[in-house]
Amino acid sequence: MVQERIRVERRLSAILAADVAGYSRLMHNDEEATHAKLTALLAGGVEPAIAQHGGRIVKNTGDGFLAEFPSAVEAVRAAMQFQSRINELSCDDAEDRRILFRVGLNIGDIIVEAHDIFGDGVNIAARLESIAEPGGICISQTVFNHARDKVPFDVEEAGEQTLKNIARPVHVYRIIIDPGLRTATPKREIPALALPDKPSVAVLPLTNMSGDPEQEFVSDGIAEDVITALSRYPSLFVIARNSSFTYKGRAVDVRQVGRELGVRYVLEGSVRKAGSRIRVTAQLIEGRPAIMYGPSATTAISQIFSPCRMSSPRR
Repeated sequence: MVQERIRVERRLSAILAADVAGYSRLMHNDEEATHAKLTALLAGGVEPAIAQHGGRIVKNTGDGFLAEFPSAVEAVRAAMQFQSRINELSCDDAEDRRILFRVGLNIGDIIVEAHDIFGDGVNIAARLESIAEPGGICISQTVFNHARDKVPFDVEEAGEQTLKNIARPVHVYRIIIDPGLRTATPKREIPALALPDKPSVAVLPLTNMSGDPEQEFVSDGIAEDVITALSRYPSLFVIARNSSFTYKGRAVDVRQVGRELGVRYVLEGSVRKAGSRIRVTAQLIEGRPAIMYGPSATTAISQIFSPCRMSSPRR
């Protein structure tokens, strides 16, 4: 007799995991006051924001909660709204009694039950929450791709993160809600590398302005072709792709890039797709001192990866 498989309900959702930073310490200091304050913050800040943006609290976990949204955009909006509201409500509290949430956001195909949700998407959201700063929000690459052109926010790229019990590394971004609230982290000064004895250039990854993540390979391919073409000139010193592409997705100071890579010139720009044509805007920046040159070009997409597009330099 073949046992019939029990059907489970699944759906694609945005998952928000949150907990209170330092909850055990807060409860140890004053159980009743902490419980009352947390209840007030949930009712006055968290629950209204989640309901306003179409989400639902799946369950409370004592020191936090798990919520589900039908939209990543609305999940980001809700998280930013209630984090800002909680900061307003608790800004006058003593530092050792202040309640702040850490939030993780992810998108996943999840198993849904009446009072719980399950799956890798949920687990990743919980792990992102664990690496968020108090009062902060960590989001996965998938959430970033869905929300970046629809919600105004600044992010700090945290790069590939290996999360506990998650098989593959997750690319993480931190949403900056209020830069004034963040503790500045002193950066170690990196000594400038000596310039080569010939003109030197680094080609940074071009920014994909199309809003379509699938077009990322086009902008990367153009940057790689430029690196290849410039490398054919023996009179130039050109930084390898592996070095220059470490700056992909990061807001960078080109003068600092020049110092770190030991080059005089840095080429940066963007790629924008419009129908069957593509526009490339680039600027060559002389980092020592900072001088900018900015050409642009438009061409048919069919010509971008033509085998004969890049010719050898004339001797």
